[in-house]
Amino acid sequence: MAELIALSPAHGLTPVSVGGVTLTEAPQAPIWAILPLRAQTAAVGTALQAAHGLPFPAPGSFHDAGPARIAWSGLDQAFLIGTAPAQTLAAHAALIDQSDAWAHLCLDGADSRDVLARLVPIDLSPAACPKGSARRTLLGHMSCLILHPGGAAFEILVFRSMAHSAVHELTRAMTAVAARRARDGHSVP
Repeated sequence: MAELIALSPAHGLTPVSVGGVTLTEAPQAPIWAILPLRAQTAAVGTALQAAHGLPFPAPGSFHDAGPARIAWSGLDQAFLIGTAPAQTLAAHAALIDQSDAWAHLCLDGADSRDVLARLVPIDLSPAACPKGSARRTLLGHMSCLILHPGGAAFEILVFRSMAHSAVHELTRAMTAVAARRARDGHSVP
């Protein structure tokens, strides 16, 4: 009888380190879409706070509370990452398990913003994308959600089917940034 093995979306593709920037895959964790019912956003926020110690995120932001994180993921929706939602939320929101739908990548290093600048059409400068930011955008041709937990670190969520393409594109951008640094005489760790 065949044995089924659950592999992570980026299994065997990461880690990748080029020029002081490292791309890894985040540990697999539950990801739940929370979509408040009409006129229920405040009630969802109250239920989230009571059950998980998290507010419903404002557009473009995310919050952490222990192992749980809530990230804005689009108009009137958020992703609860790291835990399943309390059932009390079901009275106020649609709750959809998205755990197997996303690849969760981590990009870190001094040149991580430069790497992302080659692939995303939005400003990720510190002024435009401070710690705690969540940005829904494109990574090359792929839809993604970018979280900025602080420093030089960024987390990138892409559809699971795009994991290979995302790692490939990020690796190419990492290589190009490192080559430019080397060409210009900047030290590359």
